[in-house]
Order: sequence, then structure tokens, then C-alpha cells
Amino acid sequence: MNLISVPPAAIAPPPAKSSPARRILFGPNGLRAVWRLLIFAALFGGLFASVTLIRFGGPQGVRDAKRNLGQTIHTPFFMSKSEAIAFLLLCVVTLIMGKIEGRKFSEYGLPLRQALRKDFWVGSLIGFLTISGTLFTMFLFHGFRVTGLALHGAAILSSVVEWGITFLIVGLCEEFMDRGYLQYTLATGIGFWPAAFVTSGEFAAGHIFNANETRQGLAAVVLFGLLLCLFLRRTGNLWCAVGFHMGYDWGQTFFYGVPNSGIVPYHNLLRSTFSGPRWLTGGIVGPEASVLTPIALLVVALIFSRYYRENRYPILKTGSSPVAVTAS
Repeated sequence: MNLISVPPAAIAPPPAKSSPARRILFGPNGLRAVWRLLIFAALFGGLFASVTLIRFGGPQGVRDAKRNLGQTIHTPFFMSKSEAIAFLLLCVVTLIMGKIEGRKFSEYGLPLRQALRKDFWVGSLIGFLTISGTLFTMFLFHGFRVTGLALHGAAILSSVVEWGITFLIVGLCEEFMDRGYLQYTLATGIGFWPAAFVTSGEFAAGHIFNANETRQGLAAVVLFGLLLCLFLRRTGNLWCAVGFHMGYDWGQTFFYGVPNSGIVPYHNLLRSTFSGPRWLTGGIVGPEASVLTPIALLVVALIFSRYYRENRYPILKTGSSPVAVTAS
């Protein structure tokens, strides 16, 4: 029998004893995920608070803006300005964390070389077809109908472009906020799908302050988050999820002119009405709170999984960076 000898250099020395404090801060591969998330949250929170104070001229201006939020008309300019600021701050903080962790910006879900390419347009089409299918089913149950055009002439083209750009920015901001650095780092600590449930809950929490939001609507938002995590898992980046987010919101708010998480549409293309029980239509919340929405999301998940079978989300390897991942 042949014996395989192991060179002395290949035998790892016994690990050095470490203090309890060090074991709390560091795992086998570096700074633990929870501390990286706290650093990220502190950086983003500090930057966001500073920019908000400057933007509104101090604490009193912020308080006045909060009081007037319920009466604010959600125009494309209003929505895109707020979301663009938040997205830029997210990018800055993610770049900082990338430097700390020795990782590229693209590893957190938004590789620029894949921007607005196939995955994005596939997601956009799926998003638009999902809201269209939901409303068509509602129509078959006599809960939804289109009564005419709400826009005419050149206003149609300008609104198409304005709402398209707005919901692209919204998709970028909300997807990168919930499924960018947060999902990536949580997944290194607790695994992809446990992290997906956490980020989907956080996604729903961001909708609590929307006008007229309900528990049914918030539950649907959690399901939306899980579906978007499935897109991330199977495509390996956020572009499909960004496209879905844009296509769904654009179809819901602009094209069909129905409430979006309780937000009343503005300068929408079609004039639409609901009739029937709230469980069917979602009422003033919109299709998000309809019983049809979870069914539609399940159908999309099954079809998507049929065509996108391979998990492409990166599996992080031990020792891959100076502050590598840890399974704690």
C-alpha cells in the first residue's frame, strides 16, 4: 500500500487563542457580516441625514416636508429627484465598503457592463406582462375596466418618457437598497434565502408610510421581494429585477392608471376604474392588495424558474478578500 506523505509546510499550525472581544468582531475569514452591515448603515444614514438637512434647510424644513408629504402630488420629477439622490448615496457608500472589503462595485449586483442589456429588458417585459395579466384577470371577474384615454397628443409621448425614466431610477434605487450590498452581505452570514426573507421584509417596511397602504398590500410586497431575489439568484445580478420593477410600476401607474401602493396616478395614459370587493381589486391601495397578485407572482416564479434553471449568484470563497465572508 502506498502512503501519501504530507510536507511539513502543508500542515497548518494550531490556531492562536484570541480574546472574546476579537471573536465577537472577527470570524475565521475576517470581520463578521453583522459589523459590516452596521458600518454600511451608519455611513448611509449619516450621509442621507446630512443631505436631507441641507436640501430642506435644516430640521424645521424637514419637519415641514414630512407634514406636507400626504398632500404631495407624486409627479415624475418629484419621485425621480428623491430616488436619484438616495441611489447616488447608496453608490457612494457601496464604493466605500468595496474599498474596505477589497471588492469591486459590480460584485454587489449592478455590473455596469450589463446595464440595460438582455436581462433588463426581459425583466421589463415580465413586469409589464405581470401587471397586465393581473388586471386582465380582474377584468374577467368584472372588477376592472378601461373607460378611455386620460392623455392626448404630445402629452402622451412626454409622459411615456418621463415616467419611464422615473421608474428606472425607482427600480435602481429600491433594488440596490434592498438587494444590493444588504443582500450580498447578509448572504455571506446566513445564506442566500434566509437573507432574502430579511431583505424582503425590509422592502415591505419601506412601503409602510405609503398613503393608504394595508397589511394585504405589505404582504404582497414581501412576495415581490422574494420574486426579485429569485431573479437575482438565477441571473447573478440585479438588472432583471430592476427591469421588472420598472416595467411593473410603469404599467401600473402610467399605462393603466391604477393606484400603486396607495399612491394615486398622475398624468397616466388610460382612465381606469375598479368595481367589486376590495379583496379582488385591492381598493385604493391598487392591485398590490388584490388576492390575484400573489397568484400572478407565483406563476411568474414558476415560469421564470423553468427557463432560468442555473443559480448564477456568486458563491464567495474562503479567503477571497482581506475582509472575507464568514458563515456566522
